[in-house]
Amino acid sequence: MDRLPLKRGPLGLWSRWLRQVDDTIRLRALFSGGQKILVAVSGGLDSMVLLRTLHHLAKTHQWKLAVAHFNHQLRGTAALADEKLVRATAAALRLPIVVGRGNVRAAARVGGISLEMAGRRLRHHFLARAARRLRIPVIALAHHADDQVELFFLRLFRGTGAQGLAGMNWSNPSPEDRSILLARPFLNQSKETLATIARESGVEFSDDATNLSLETDRNRVRNELLPLLRRHYQPRLTEAVLRLMELAGADAAVIATLAANWLRAPDEHSFDSLPVAVQRRVLQLQLHQLGQAAEFDLVERLRRAAGRPFALNQRQTVSRDAAGALHLQELQVFQFDSSRKRLRFSAGQGRVQFAGHTILWKLKAWRSAARGQIPSPASGLEYFDAGKVGAAVCLRHW
Repeated sequence: MDRLPLKRGPLGLWSRWLRQVDDTIRLRALFSGGQKILVAVSGGLDSMVLLRTLHHLAKTHQWKLAVAHFNHQLRGTAALADEKLVRATAAALRLPIVVGRGNVRAAARVGGISLEMAGRRLRHHFLARAARRLRIPVIALAHHADDQVELFFLRLFRGTGAQGLAGMNWSNPSPEDRSILLARPFLNQSKETLATIARESGVEFSDDATNLSLETDRNRVRNELLPLLRRHYQPRLTEAVLRLMELAGADAAVIATLAANWLRAPDEHSFDSLPVAVQRRVLQLQLHQLGQAAEFDLVERLRRAAGRPFALNQRQTVSRDAAGALHLQELQVFQFDSSRKRLRFSAGQGRVQFAGHTILWKLKAWRSAARGQIPSPASGLEYFDAGKVGAAVCLRHW
């Protein structure tokens, strides 16, 4: 069979849904006719609705679909059940499928990052690798409007700027391979709408119990903060936040364009006269080109102090010249010298060779009343209290 049977709900619901998603795809130019599309499917509500939707639209646009499923190995038998469901659905729809697995918990421990971040990295790596192997230029993801709202508050709490508040793009290059595009046809659809479509159209999916856990920041925002805000402050929170994200994104795009244009033809005397927002974006773009994180504090230090180097790590510093250009400086890395020598004061005076230097020493008695008369050390000369130092010292490098 070409399609799974649909349980029809209200007359025309599925048709109206398909037309709406199709209009979005056309408006946003997410996919072109006749192209290959890799659909990322977890087995959950969102991605299963995405798979069914694109499969129904594929005949009209001559798309060639393939399914990709990544098992995070975090939920034991439940994760295996998800994989089984996705495999069965792909087989019923006669679609090729690629399945990958990764030890997310181990990756998080080794990388010193959260489970969510580790899972995201491994998942994107798998998807990009699968797309390259199948020669597919675009990956369809099931992110929706509620995901955008959650991301808005997560980034707000981290102190992000307008670009961060704009949230996910309808389409952007994969973080693993910029030749592969990530497309999100559901960004204007709510979770509630997807649940209605799944229920009325008989789309089978699995529930992830970890979504109810309050151990992660995203789940606390989803299950605690957003219901509180909708109940007591703004019932139409999703619409309000999406509108703000659209405005922030438009503003950020203008600033990015101005900064990019200035960088293509910089005026050595004009950086200080640029609007502050454009100055910051000019520096952020250059830091990204240098492969460095454009953290706010670093950007501000560079913006305010031309000619002053700031440490990026133990090996590099970065500075801004008066014209606004950033310069990366590699530092000489010194290796610790572990050589040492033990020196015993067996006589009143002596000398020893250490690390290419000659060290002379001499014991001298001082009367208690004359201790205050010890002269200040000259260059290369130090005084120590022999009673506290003892009969021997260890010479070593600091």
